[in-house]
Formats: sequence, structure tokens, C-alpha cells
Amino acid sequence: MPFYEHIFLARQDLAQAQIETLSEGFSKIIEEGGGRVVKTEFWGLRTIAYRIAKNRKAHYVMLGIDAPAPALHELERQVSLNEDVIRFLTLKVDAIDTEPSAMMRRDRDRESGREGRGDRDGRDRDRGDRGGDRDRGGDRDRGAPRAERAPQNVEA
Repeated sequence: MPFYEHIFLARQDLAQAQIETLSEGFSKIIEEGGGRVVKTEFWGLRTIAYRIAKNRKAHYVMLGIDAPAPALHELERQVSLNEDVIRFLTLKVDAIDTEPSAMMRRDRDRESGREGRGDRDGRDRDRGDRGGDRDRGGDRDRGAPRAERAPQNVEA
């Protein structure tokens, strides 16, 4: 059977229990069609790029599905009829990755304090290694007020 990743965005005013009920209902549709849901990931409530049906945020859920095409078509039909789902996307993939997706890894890295790029070795923290203008070849002292600087173009 082919493998799919099905991602749906649910309305922001739903509770977590309602989101789980939605995903269980969609899993049941797949199982009744002769397939199975291999992986379910809740990506949480996230801000979306633009407003969809007056929603600025949405609950993201990803299902890893191993099912025949008719079961998937029935899932998409049911999802499109559901008023709680504001968008969905189904992608055919070669294999379902059993490891956490990039979205889950990114959240885990944020929680552990490893936010941002980890390969900078602290170079972007202080910027104290730059020095003044004199170190870069400039002849002006930028720290002194304008009145105390030496005149630049003086003809003698």
C-alpha cells in the first residue's frame, strides 16, 4: 500500500481533547478503509502566515498513513466536510519516517534551550572582538565629539 502524510489545521478555539477526538475519528476512517495510521504528531497551536476563515492561529496535526487510495479519498472527503478543519494537505511519500518530524525536533530543541544556530561558537554574543576604527585602518576616532576631532581638509 502507498504511504501518505496528511496534515490538517483545526480551528484555534478547539480544546486539545477535541483535537485528539478529531484525529482519532480520522484514524478510524482510515482503518475502516483497510489502512492504518502509523504515526500521529500534534504540532500544537501555531500562528499561521495569513488569516484563514477569521483564524490567526491553528492546531496542527500530522498523520502518517499506510492505506489504499479509496480510504484516503474517503478521509479527504470527511475532512473537507468537517467545520473544525480549516485546511488540510495530503502528500504521497516513499516511506513513513518513524522518527519525530522536523517540527517536533524544532520544538524539542527550543524546550532544551538550544534555540537558534548552534554552530556559531558564541561569536555573535558580544561583538567585542571588532575593535575601534583605528584597528580597521580608519584614522578618525568615532568616540570623540565632532568639535574635538582634528579638521580633515586643512590647506596650509
